[in-house]
Amino acid sequence: MNSELALQLKTLPSDPGVYRYYDKSNNLLYVGKAKNIKKRVLSYFNKTVSGYKTKIMVGKIHRLETTIVPSEYDALLLENNLIKEHQPFYNIMMKDDKSYPWICIKNENFPRIFLTRNKIKDGSEYYGPYAKVRPAKILLETIKNIYKLRTCTLDLSEKKINEGKYKVCLEYHIKNCDGPCEGLETLEHYQKKIEAIRGIIKGDFRIAHQYLTEEMMTFAEQLEFEKAQLCKEKIDILSDYQAKHTVVSPTIDDVDVFGMCSDETAVFVNFFKIRNGNIIQSYTTEIRKVLEESEEDILEEAIIEIRQKFDSQSKEILLPFHLDTEIPGVKLIVPKVGDKKRIVELSEQNAKEYRVEKLKQIQIIDPDRHTNRVMAEMKKLLRMPVEPRHIEGFDNSNIQGTHPVSACVVFKNGKPSKADYRIFHPKTVEGPNDFATMEEVILRRYSRLLDEGEELPQLILIDGGKGQLSSAVKSLKILGLYGKITIIGIAKRLEELYFPNDPDPLYLDKKSETLKILQRVRDESHRFGVKHHRTRRKNATIQSELESIPGIGAKSIELLLQNLKSVKRIKESPIETIEEILGKAKANIIWSYFHSEE
Repeated sequence: MNSELALQLKTLPSDPGVYRYYDKSNNLLYVGKAKNIKKRVLSYFNKTVSGYKTKIMVGKIHRLETTIVPSEYDALLLENNLIKEHQPFYNIMMKDDKSYPWICIKNENFPRIFLTRNKIKDGSEYYGPYAKVRPAKILLETIKNIYKLRTCTLDLSEKKINEGKYKVCLEYHIKNCDGPCEGLETLEHYQKKIEAIRGIIKGDFRIAHQYLTEEMMTFAEQLEFEKAQLCKEKIDILSDYQAKHTVVSPTIDDVDVFGMCSDETAVFVNFFKIRNGNIIQSYTTEIRKVLEESEEDILEEAIIEIRQKFDSQSKEILLPFHLDTEIPGVKLIVPKVGDKKRIVELSEQNAKEYRVEKLKQIQIIDPDRHTNRVMAEMKKLLRMPVEPRHIEGFDNSNIQGTHPVSACVVFKNGKPSKADYRIFHPKTVEGPNDFATMEEVILRRYSRLLDEGEELPQLILIDGGKGQLSSAVKSLKILGLYGKITIIGIAKRLEELYFPNDPDPLYLDKKSETLKILQRVRDESHRFGVKHHRTRRKNATIQSELESIPGIGAKSIELLLQNLKSVKRIKESPIETIEEILGKAKANIIWSYFHSEE
């Protein structure tokens, strides 16, 4: 730490504000906010600061700058603006440069309504943006099915209409427009439609229902039943659209909802904008972790960023957990029960589904990134000092102690390395003793790796509970490897994970990538062991049956099995085939043994 930075640390203010870290070349490394700048900044220079990436960043800090603001919320806004402007290397950023679509109500006589990605400051109204174009198109299509709107770009000023400058076009003749260009529709009538459409876009269907109902009744009174029927059909279209988009109680109005889920490398945030019980905006984004940011810090950043992006002015925000930050004039609510609780859970479910979709894409497009993320997750969940890039799994297989085998499978970077698989035949154990077998196999496996100077695994997985795990630990202690290699047991019934000297098992989420890899290692060791156990048992059966033939020795049996492979084929082979292998005398003995009844 240089003298200038040391002096700055001694004179830091204790007010809320923003701090900025710079390196020797005056490059901005990081922008942060704090309720108390002094406490927050000094925490970075504490000897016990956690996180490898944070330590690297702190080592690069040459100087810092601070800006005091009136409140923590102001600090959050300033931090957000500075990050957008300077894009520091160590700050999380929602790198989303998409141009999202808006629904535009054009500022003109007889306004047009259309979809656009460009906002022009000409007094027009813009609603959105929409995270996906399809919902916006469905909404526009619904509006056009209900209301006849002009699509032309003519200047429909009162003067030009009165002068008869224009003639109706094909849209009028196919009944998509009521002909305002020739004065066949008044501006007042057209504006009533636009007012109802504003309500639909905002999620308020009351004006549109009222407008269409009044028209239907008017046509019915005038005995124009076909037109009344068309109004009724439009009401049905509107009701159908409303039913599909109402997901909570209609009493919930003007609310923003945030849900999230996270893993070791990223946080996934979902946003709903709700009006009159309808989700009129839905957006999900991935935020990559740069340092060891907490979920609270990331959600605070996301709220500011996303509300600005979607121009939300809601006075109520529903959240999955409490935040320390206060937003002036806005209620931050963590619902416990009811419709509001359910809509937060729906938002969280959307975030989880988005994460699963992204992970599948990453696994295909960028398998290295997927592997790194899974390894980082395993390190954290299994409380390991390093990532388990090399895993070895063990399982014993026998029937009442007969023909026992022990399987060792090897996984590297989460994938099987079949060339490194090994099978052990216990030498010192008699009878069905899983514990003693595990103790012997672990001792043999790792004493050999040590003798040959081979790479040791970071994780050993034992198929079994506390007993098998304790036996394996004994061997590691003898070899001086206990504490240097993480070892755990996995029990099949409830997928409990057992750690040495810990009486309580660990239960992982059933959808966890970590548990899936451990299950795969366990299942592969079981499959490999059972396969070799069956082969050994089968070979022993064949051997014993041939050995019972008088006058046929071990060499003859070996020659027969090399050529004919099985007892069944030996039985079915003609005597001439056996003569070619063993000669006439022994062929007659074998033929007579298997065909004595004939």
